[in-house]
Amino acid sequence: MPGRPLPSRRTVLRSAAATPVAGLGLAACSPGDDGAAPARPTAPVDLGAEGAVAGGEAKLYRDENVVVSRGEDGALKAFSTVCTHAGCPIKKLEGAKLVCPCHGSEFDARSGEVLHAPATVALVELPVEVKQGRIVVSPGT
Repeated sequence: MPGRPLPSRRTVLRSAAATPVAGLGLAACSPGDDGAAPARPTAPVDLGAEGAVAGGEAKLYRDENVVVSRGEDGALKAFSTVCTHAGCPIKKLEGAKLVCPCHGSEFDARSGEVLHAPATVALVELPVEVKQGRIVVSPGT
């Protein structure tokens, strides 16, 4: 029967071996099993005691995908820690620098600004306030 020649055994085995490797590469770039992490909380989140963030420092709240920093003047700022490049949740804070595990983007935890590409857009700023001595972050608009 005329048609294309059948692939060799070697070609079939190479293709089968490469398939799982390609899948691992795609999985490493994805933020989770169910897609990108939400860029902001869906409701107000109580992050704990106001004193948990000292002046001039930042604290990463991994489970909530939020970072809170306090300026030397005592003012609080909060940002989503979902990378603006590919939607990966950022789980690493080095001093005041957030480092995305997916592609290496870096952000300033005090301003949300991009410090290192591939991200080009700053982190989403979130409304933050102190209520009854507790830090509360809201989804905002």
